[in-house]
Amino acid sequence: MKKILKKKIIIPVLSTFILVGVSSFKSDFFEIAKQIEIFTTLFKELNMNYVDETNPAELMDNAIKNMLNGLDPYTKFLNEQDVETFKINNAGKYSGIGALVHTYKEKMLVIEPYKDSPADKAGLKAGDQIIKIDNIKIADFKDDATELLKGSKKTSVTVVYKRQNKIKTTIINREEINVDAVPFYKMVDTKTGYIVLSKFNQKASEQTKKALLNLKNQGAEKIILDLRDNPGGLLSEAINVTNLFVPKGEVIVTTKSKVQKFNNVYKTKNTPVDTEIPLVVLVNGGSASASEIVSGSLQDLDRAVIMGARSFGKGLVQRPLKLTYGTQLKVTISRYYTPSGRCIQSLDYRNRDTEGNAVKNKKFIDFKTKNGRKVQDGGGVLPEVQISTTNTNALTKALLNNNVIFDFATNYYYNNTLENTSSFTFKDEDFNAFKAYVNTVGFSFETEAEKALTTAIHSTDASIFGKEIEEKYRSLLAEINKSKINALDSYKEEIVKNIEDEIIKRYFYREGLYEYYLTNDDAILTATELLRNATKYNDLLR
Repeated sequence: MKKILKKKIIIPVLSTFILVGVSSFKSDFFEIAKQIEIFTTLFKELNMNYVDETNPAELMDNAIKNMLNGLDPYTKFLNEQDVETFKINNAGKYSGIGALVHTYKEKMLVIEPYKDSPADKAGLKAGDQIIKIDNIKIADFKDDATELLKGSKKTSVTVVYKRQNKIKTTIINREEINVDAVPFYKMVDTKTGYIVLSKFNQKASEQTKKALLNLKNQGAEKIILDLRDNPGGLLSEAINVTNLFVPKGEVIVTTKSKVQKFNNVYKTKNTPVDTEIPLVVLVNGGSASASEIVSGSLQDLDRAVIMGARSFGKGLVQRPLKLTYGTQLKVTISRYYTPSGRCIQSLDYRNRDTEGNAVKNKKFIDFKTKNGRKVQDGGGVLPEVQISTTNTNALTKALLNNNVIFDFATNYYYNNTLENTSSFTFKDEDFNAFKAYVNTVGFSFETEAEKALTTAIHSTDASIFGKEIEEKYRSLLAEINKSKINALDSYKEEIVKNIEDEIIKRYFYREGLYEYYLTNDDAILTATELLRNATKYNDLLR
């Protein structure tokens, strides 16, 4: 009798569940179809009836980009050129001039020519402003002008550029450019090896393994792995790099999605190189995504001491999905979780403030590492040992984003000679010269306090308090603005570090910068000292 009752109860419940599931699916499908029909009709009527000629491709491109802007900054539409660039970035090989070049509205700036690259051989320097490529003026070119520099190897391109207010012309012969994931590795001392892993392309684990084995053959008994300013890349390579230091079969990362097939548990599959060698991993605010998978998993497994500054906080995974006409949608498909179960995503793109910015996570949940140490989610990877010079703040970011430090380094290069890195010191008088330069270029940035005061002045409530209160608000704003130059002194350490990096690269390329780091970088010096003290190193991991 009881069994019959159970059946009578269970069957209606299951039926209801199935009906709700089907109903929900149909509802979603109908809503998507409805919105597509509305948009198609609107797009057609707009292009047929608008008073002036329209550019359908441009309108559609803007519509797609604006739609995706409401999600997260990693979900993007890739046209045919973008797809090719995406492939090149992952492959670590392309044909071109061999330089990092950025476009800013109507100008193109050479950020960094790579040593012995076609751009370097043709005489291009960081700070050169490219005016014309072949017969095309950059100011007149609406699309991404950097595409004009790409082309098949053994072809050439004529570049007209401005340097220190003088116009110059050069011909660059394109070559095949190899983008190394590990641009530098070397012994710091007789027992400590240093490896720079700058990106997670298809070469990352192979080149890191090669560097690790070579250093061990040179006598390395301890390793410093530098992931600072590494923006990430391939998830598979992050797991393989971690696998060099942890056993086969270890869970490194778990992905969770609303789509069942994207829910995965990723374990190490290979025989490791060394599971015992003492390891320090360097991170900073520019270490993101795959860098955080490596540093976060090694931290959770108590396999390495993390040092530097809190990492970026990107706990989202993207996958390219093929669309029509060779285009793709790079879409965020899941969140990833490190071995302890934490997601280090810092910004919540589902919730926005009044200005439309994603809300930063402020509630951290505690998790435990393998040895029971406390770690937290929701804000990147927090190092066990923090280094002040690796920190970033709003002022330093503004100086970097507005190219103030970059332009100062350009002027420094053309007004000073430097024979070698050992003779370089950035003195107090140099920093005073930098502060004077900041004044001359009219640099400004808005602090959170200024935003609040400006909002208060222009709000409808301000009229309640009268003219006198408004004047006090404005006076306070003026005082804050004056104090910004003094704020340069408050963040002198971080600012000088960035200036030194930029100057050294001008004279000795990126390889010279890493050589300079071996004897001058606070993080590397601190890591080397820690690795010499086995007791302190082990205590940090207990």
